[in-house]
Amino acid sequence: MTRILQGATSIAIVGASPRPDRPSHGVGDYLQRTGAYRVYFVNPRAEIILGEKAYPDLASLPEVPDIVDVFRRAENVQPVVEEATAVGATTVWMQLGIRNQAAAGVAEAAGLTVVMDRCIEIEHARLVGAAPAAR
Repeated sequence: MTRILQGATSIAIVGASPRPDRPSHGVGDYLQRTGAYRVYFVNPRAEIILGEKAYPDLASLPEVPDIVDVFRRAENVQPVVEEATAVGATTVWMQLGIRNQAAAGVAEAAGLTVVMDRCIEIEHARLVGAAPAAR
């Protein structure tokens, strides 16, 4: 995971929420504050998240994200994987508690790196020697 995080410059958070009580909001806030990545929020029902434009899908982003960080239920990951593959992303990262072996197999067969059941905030904080934000 260190290689993935160190090699990335942009992260798209699919399933990002404008609600401060949602985990995707906290992770997005953390990633923005690090300044290490361009962070994009993907949510077709939101216009602004954490002061940034929200995009309806990965194809609408101004660039291909290095990491597609997924905050969707496991049964809804497959379409995200297909979209990530179509836009040319290199990594699909399923957040803590999210595992979909079939979707992971599709992503890996398409050449994507897959991370499952890991929090990108926790892993980044470990990498830089910081504590993740308490929520």
